[in-house]
Amino acid sequence: MLISGTTVKRTVGAAIAMGLIAAAPLRAQSLTVNDLKGKIFDAHMLEKTFVNGLRVCKELDGKNFYFEPRNRVLNLDEYHRSLENLARERVFNPATRRPWSEQDAASRWEEVQKQAITDKTNCELVASLPDLEKQLAELEKKTAASKKDQ
Repeated sequence: MLISGTTVKRTVGAAIAMGLIAAAPLRAQSLTVNDLKGKIFDAHMLEKTFVNGLRVCKELDGKNFYFEPRNRVLNLDEYHRSLENLARERVFNPATRRPWSEQDAASRWEEVQKQAITDKTNCELVASLPDLEKQLAELEKKTAASKKDQ
């Protein structure tokens, strides 16, 4: 019995497609594993780089931010009022080497609002570290078990 080249190509193509379809859940799991590993890595890095901020995580709720140069937690509303006063009184701004302006104050206000959100997110990520490590261990077990079954 002769098999034509087209039939062989179809058979090989179908086998490859079936292999890809069967491997899709494994690839999705590996992406999840890689995502979890990335989050765990980020959390461990934060434990080393955001040490002083992590000590005050209870206060970093999005309404406050960690001011590293002074090792203090500052309230956003109070900080905003201070910025407005600095601009109104034209106090010298060492960062720009000229008096504070409305634009300087608005720019700094945007920065600290973003920082407050980042600080809150960082604290949440570090707090979730044990759960992330547990999820990773479970996914790795599932992945290893599914590879054995194949």
